[in-house]
Amino acid sequence: MNDVDAFVADLRGRSAIYWEKHPFQQAMLAGRLAPEQIRGFVANRWYYQRSLPRKDAAVISNCPVQAVRRQWYERLVYHDGPHEGAGGLADWLRLCDAVGLRREEVLEETRVVPGVRFAVDRYVDFCRTAHWTAGVASSLTELFAPDLMSQRVAAFRRYYPWIDAEGLAYFEKRCVQAPKEASYALEVVMTYCDTPERRAAAGGALTLKCEVLWSMLDAIDYAYRP
Repeated sequence: MNDVDAFVADLRGRSAIYWEKHPFQQAMLAGRLAPEQIRGFVANRWYYQRSLPRKDAAVISNCPVQAVRRQWYERLVYHDGPHEGAGGLADWLRLCDAVGLRREEVLEETRVVPGVRFAVDRYVDFCRTAHWTAGVASSLTELFAPDLMSQRVAAFRRYYPWIDAEGLAYFEKRCVQAPKEASYALEVVMTYCDTPERRAAAGGALTLKCEVLWSMLDAIDYAYRP
């Protein structure tokens, strides 16, 4: 195994700490969450979703490579949407509607718990201050996401029929989009993390992102436990 292959294998190995394995996530997939717990998850993850364009803008602002900036900009467009009512954020708000949340409480973030706010803000701040390749590497949780997305759609349809199925569009679209984004991000990291120090920083960034997601679920689980 050459250095690049070993590097990629090391990154993929971070799947062992991905939030798919968190007890709250496992309970969701098994149909064991109460409606209020689902609403708590959806309302709190809104804070994460609406922070993604700012995170991606931070990566772009730090990146000196024009071709990478152009490609990364597509993430901003995906989440913010080309116009009102379109894009990933709009799809997430439709999920909020589908689980019975009021738009005002979601947009005013009255349900967002301190642990989630702290974890997400830490992630955005990391991408603002870290080397741009580490910011790119932190997004590589998308390598692990599609399987979880498809499992979540299946679980919601099977165990939570009270959720309007039209609200699941965000997850269904991400099953297609996330692998494309992950493939490009991995290509960038393989190309530009060309020293042991850069590769170590990339691995650390991906670990930090996994810890951010895990910490979010810790906070949500504690706040909404019956």
